[in-house]
Amino acid sequence: MNYQNLINLKKGETKQLYEQDYMLWIEATTNQLKSKDFDHLDLEHLIEEVESLGIEQRHKVDSYLRQLLLHLLIYQYWTQEKAYCAREWRGEITNFRNELETLFESRTLYNYFLEKIDLIYLKARRQAMIKTDLPTTTFPEKCPYTPEDIMNFNFFPE
Repeated sequence: MNYQNLINLKKGETKQLYEQDYMLWIEATTNQLKSKDFDHLDLEHLIEEVESLGIEQRHKVDSYLRQLLLHLLIYQYWTQEKAYCAREWRGEITNFRNELETLFESRTLYNYFLEKIDLIYLKARRQAMIKTDLPTTTFPEKCPYTPEDIMNFNFFPE
């Protein structure tokens, strides 16, 4: 399908395109938006895609935060491995902070992070117990780190 045909797509054709060729649907929808051809937009799928973008961003916060908390926990509590792995863990901690810092350019995602710390901590704690095979009592039941600690690039718990 050439560019001119993309411009001339009607609503029903755009809906079909979503199922047949997702990337072409994106190009067609982008062209319709740029040319203000709102009458032929596949609004149902467009709304679905925009909503999924927000969900994807929140999932990224969840994932990076869980990995960051996991590495803070193993850095602090897995003493028998620390001598061999501390440098690598600090690198991972810094990497996850960098990723979160970028996401937190959105105040909404930072607020989401503040709301989810306790829940995500429980997941990271569970993962740390499995990874380290340390007793359950090794890791605090509640998150021992403040939001400031979590995002402080100089904070590595001892």
